[in-house]
Amino acid sequence: MAPGSPPGPAIAAMKLNERSLAFYATCDAPVDNAGFLYKKGGRHAAYHRRWFVLRGNMLFYFEDAASREPVGVIILEGCTVELVEAAEEFAFAVRFAGTRARTYVLAAESQAAMEGWVKALSSAPHGPLDVAPFARLHECYGQEIRALRGQWLSSRVQP
Repeated sequence: MAPGSPPGPAIAAMKLNERSLAFYATCDAPVDNAGFLYKKGGRHAAYHRRWFVLRGNMLFYFEDAASREPVGVIILEGCTVELVEAAEEFAFAVRFAGTRARTYVLAAESQAAMEGWVKALSSAPHGPLDVAPFARLHECYGQEIRALRGQWLSSRVQP
């Protein structure tokens, strides 16, 4: 391995699809933070209560805590996290640079929860998307597919 090379398998290109994102969002690995937040709609003034899960530089949100598929994901690359004045108490914003960039206004249910989220989001890596977890996931899927294929082939050979 060359100095400065990332550990693990080299991957020339990796396609992230909804299934791999949903698996990563809901797998049993520890999360950086999780809990209910109120998310202000993009074009609408209403806040919606959503279950949020922070893993690395990805902030997933779900309809509720029992949901197995995220409604959306916010890649935190290049963002800033700051307190804001908003209609909801305990509000903060995740802002992205640029004239057309989106700002996500979120609100916690308490001062302590807001402080925890602001700290966790501020501590999250804001650099390019970390593909290491997906490389491991890609490798696991490959092993699982090879095993299933082997089982299928052996079942077809036997009378």
